[in-house]
Amino acid sequence: MTNTLIEGLIKEKDYAFKKLLFKIIKEFKLSTDELVLIVYFLNQDKPVFDINTIKEVTLLEDKDIMEAFSSLTSKGLINMSVVKEPSGKVSEVIDLGNVYKAMVSEIKTEQKEQTASNIFSIFEQEFGRPLTPIEFEIINAWLKSNMNEELIIGALKEATFNGVSNLRYIDKIIYEWGKKGFKSMNDVNHHLKTKEKEPTKVLFDYNWLDEDE
Repeated sequence: MTNTLIEGLIKEKDYAFKKLLFKIIKEFKLSTDELVLIVYFLNQDKPVFDINTIKEVTLLEDKDIMEAFSSLTSKGLINMSVVKEPSGKVSEVIDLGNVYKAMVSEIKTEQKEQTASNIFSIFEQEFGRPLTPIEFEIINAWLKSNMNEELIIGALKEATFNGVSNLRYIDKIIYEWGKKGFKSMNDVNHHLKTKEKEPTKVLFDYNWLDEDE
């Protein structure tokens, strides 16, 4: 299979799409025949498994098509279902959902990495100094535990507002917010507004000033 044919099959896709496709090639160790078959299906409005048409367009042999299709199925990238149309014709429809999910998962990974980078920068700006290696590890552990990023930043701002640049302090704030069932800063702000209407009372049952900075 020549590079010219492959380029012809994907020429209508934009660069970002191609980049994500290349990532899938690497991740799933796709052969040239598997790549050609996926690209063929991606370029169909309603992809169906018609071996004669596939053979005509891709120039692959029957054996190569079947082996590539079987491999892609075993890797979980494509699925096939038999669909009966209103006319009574039966078609073998290809489901490319997992291909797109694999692409999206790459996007989400990049977004998480970008978010982490942004959070580290925000912490350094609020603290007015570079983070220590241990502080990087603690923040990264919060992110890996799927802790709400908005609450992490909110707790950071709460701490710096009180003049404290200490991750133990911030961790305690997040812990207390979690106990109160807060899922977002809207929950926190609503709670604070409610407290303003009540007699003066500390928000947390914890003495922040006892923490070492």
